[in-house]
Amino acid sequence: MELRSDALRALALADPEAKAAAALALHAATPPVDTQALLQPAAPLPGRPPRPRLVPPAQVPQRSPFTPEGRAALLHAIAHIEFNAINLALDACWRFAGLPEDFYRDWLRVAAEEARHFRLLAGHLATLGHGYGDFDAHDGLWTMAEKTAADPLARMALVPRTLEARGLDVTPAMQARLAKAGDARAVEILDLILAEEIGHVAIGNRWYRWLCARDGLDPLATDAQLAATHGAPRLRGPFNTEARRAAGFDDAELAALEAGR
Repeated sequence: MELRSDALRALALADPEAKAAAALALHAATPPVDTQALLQPAAPLPGRPPRPRLVPPAQVPQRSPFTPEGRAALLHAIAHIEFNAINLALDACWRFAGLPEDFYRDWLRVAAEEARHFRLLAGHLATLGHGYGDFDAHDGLWTMAEKTAADPLARMALVPRTLEARGLDVTPAMQARLAKAGDARAVEILDLILAEEIGHVAIGNRWYRWLCARDGLDPLATDAQLAATHGAPRLRGPFNTEARRAAGFDDAELAALEAGR
């Protein structure tokens, strides 16, 4: 076993459960890391099942948790985010050569935790009579991964620190709606996910700042430049300031968010 090459093989798996199992097994094995290998995928990435059908974000309908079908659709959307998050973490493991060994081990840990999140959501979705793939979804997370495929600095800035950090902001409101709909198990699952996602965003912050320091860049100015270059979405409040602080965002970054960058 070797961490980066095995992460690439796991990323290419199309079956969601097989991918989740591979991420968990690889993390448990603590394999050695070849930090310098220049790897090439043998198949299009990421591997994914034929469903869900991927549509533009505007074509994904609004999801109300106050009907059984609406609640299933909402949980499916969250499961889709977690499936994509497995892919994103595995992609960070193999794609960027020449970084410290801890970089790859951090992102493998994230992949394993995202795999556990996906399994929890898929299991709960099954109790509602649905499975992953039953509803349409969009591909916004992976689209940004493709835009940042050549630059680990851009990847850290715009995936964990921007798109994934958005989950810190929106999860409490989703939990409140699910609680009102009487789904205590979904609220419990999202409690676990939120706690661990703070750690994932913190890993993104750690490596973003490490890369900025390595290259002599100002983190705040660089973030704004990368967002403009790669067309990152402009985030709007309200922001979960407490969770963002726990994930390592500083006062200047939070002020920039409130000001709309």
